[in-house]
This record gives sequence, C-alpha cells and structure tokens, in this order.
Amino acid sequence: MSTFSFDLAATDGRARTGTIHTPRGDIRTPAFMPVGTAATVKAMLPESVAATGADILLGNTYHLMLRPTAERIDRLGGLHRFMNWDKPILTDSGGFQVMSLAALRKLTEKGVTFKSHIDGSRHEITPERSMEIQKLLGSDIVMCFDECPALPADKARIAESMQLSMRWAERSRDAFGDRPGHALFGIQQGGLEEDLRAESAEALTGIGFDGYAVGGLAVGEGQEAMFGCLDFAPEQLPQDKPRYLMGVGKPDDIVGAVARGIDMMDCVLPSRSGRTGQVFTRHGVLNIKNARHQDDPRPIDDACTCPACSNYSRAYLHHVFRSQEMISSMLLTWHNLHYFQQLMAGMRGAIAAGTFDAWQAEFHANRAGGDIEQL
Repeated sequence: MSTFSFDLAATDGRARTGTIHTPRGDIRTPAFMPVGTAATVKAMLPESVAATGADILLGNTYHLMLRPTAERIDRLGGLHRFMNWDKPILTDSGGFQVMSLAALRKLTEKGVTFKSHIDGSRHEITPERSMEIQKLLGSDIVMCFDECPALPADKARIAESMQLSMRWAERSRDAFGDRPGHALFGIQQGGLEEDLRAESAEALTGIGFDGYAVGGLAVGEGQEAMFGCLDFAPEQLPQDKPRYLMGVGKPDDIVGAVARGIDMMDCVLPSRSGRTGQVFTRHGVLNIKNARHQDDPRPIDDACTCPACSNYSRAYLHHVFRSQEMISSMLLTWHNLHYFQQLMAGMRGAIAAGTFDAWQAEFHANRAGGDIEQL
C-alpha cells in the first residue's frame, strides 16, 4: 500500500498549491471538502459530488458513532463501501459536536461523557475511543481528539483547554499507532492568542503528525478576528505538511484563508444553503425564493456549467423551491458544490501561475458589482 504524502508544487505569497497523495487517490490543494455528516452529502448522489470536482469528503465521527454506529459500518465493509464513495474520506474527531452539547456533557482529563441528542443515551469519547471509531470507519485522514472552547472566552480558560487538547493529542497519536496509508492530523488550539497558538504548535510538532489543523476558529469570533489569527497561526505549523482550517466557510472566508497559507477546508454551507434557497455565484449570494425570479428565464449564472444552470431557469428553480419539491435541494446543492469546487480550481491555477493577487482582486470586484438579484 502506498503511503500518505504531501507535495507542495507552488507558492504565491503565502498561498500554496500542491497535492496530497493517498492510497485512495490524490487531493488537489487548496481543497474544499463537502460534508457528509451522516454518510451522505444531503440531496446528492456520491457520483454527483465527485462530478463537481471534489477529491475528498468529510464524515462526522459523533453522528456516525450514534447512528448507525461505527461497529455496524465496520461489519458492512467500512464507510467507503457503506456510502459508495471510493475517494478519500476525512473524519473529524467528534470534539466540536460534543462541545456544542455543553448542557449535556461532562468533561474530565480522561475524555467527555455526554447524552445523545437522538435518544438521551449516555456515551463516552476519549482520545483512544475516537481513534477506535475512526479506524472502524476506515477513515483515510483521522483527526486527533481535542476540546474546542466557544469564543469569546478568557485567556486562562483557552490556555487550560489548549493544554488539555495537547495531552489528548499525544494520547491520540499513541492510540492511532502505525497505519500505513492512513494519516493522523493534529489540531492546533489557542483561541486568538498568538503565544498560546505557538505553544500548541510546538507541542504538536514535537509529537509529530501527518498534517496539522487550525482548530477553534469559525466558532463565533467573526471574520476580522479569524483572519487576524490566520495572519500568524498557519506559519507556526510545519511548512511541508498540509494545513487544514476546520469548519470554514463562506467564499470570501475561503479565499482569505488560502491567501494566508491554508490548504484544506470544509463546511456544511454549500449544501445547507442549497436546501434553504441560497445560491452562491461569482457575484455573491442569490435567494431563489425571491418573487422577482418567478418569471426569469435566465440561468442562475450564465457562466456556470452545472446541471442547474445548464438545464433550468431561475423561474423553474424558484417554482420547485416554493413548491417544496425535492429536486430543488438537489439542483441548488449541486450548483453550490460546483461553485465551491470551481472556486478552489481557480485559486489552484492562479497560485501555480503566480497571479493570485490579480485573481483575488477580480474575485472581490465581481462580488461588489451591484444587486446580485438583478445580475
């Protein structure tokens, strides 16, 4: 079995493009990972997700351990076979979801005990159990178990949480063991504090991981604060390993993160927005539910080649959304995922060509061009 590796092909400023090699296929970076929370990207067939240009999906440890359970997925041949996706899968550790259950959880040095949001049953996730679950799922990229405090929080609380996460990172590394062809990523914590981020990065580098995530952002701090943190956090991590910004995000968040040295991102936004009638375009976000679209024969974006834009009008998409037809979620999600993957492809090409600044300027100019609903 081939091993996991990362080749950095070109840089332009702090922006990077390269390739992550895995036994299940290459991941072109910068990469956007659609989120398949419960072993499916909502409203999409796996082959449709692949057709948008996605090289990798994200699965959710917390949700899959509760239903249908990691043990059942393992018995059925692993997550790839279970969901009919033969490309790489990254699974998160479950830490973020457990954080959101603050009223239902108990945190100790050992790990976290919590009540299921589904049926109230009690469960425990430790670093060792998180590694076990992700191994049962057959994840190609495994995330170490961490604790992620919501922001804002005082520095003492952030420091305590970060240091606990670093102890859990070492336990995750030990429990992961030697698994050729599979990768384990560490997660940098430290809130918005440069010194705490540096301490976290030093601890993670000392343990040694196949890639490194910038965790604890996109949790309510706002874009300005997030970018302020990204001005230093990625540079604290090894240059020769992939850098993953967890849970981001909106197109302008993604572009700003890539400009600051991030290689991988994930977010539920493209699929969630598709289901609520929000459509991403090069000019900004269009709300297909608005009445002004009911007689509009134009596509969402005449420059887009996705099935929604190639075959259907704004008027039709408005109609099926208002009628609550399933095809609305399918077409709008496909368009959004296509847009996000085209965004990543555009950045990869611009970085390779050394024209990323000009590409960024055009990206922002397109989005400042007037009323998106009329364009």
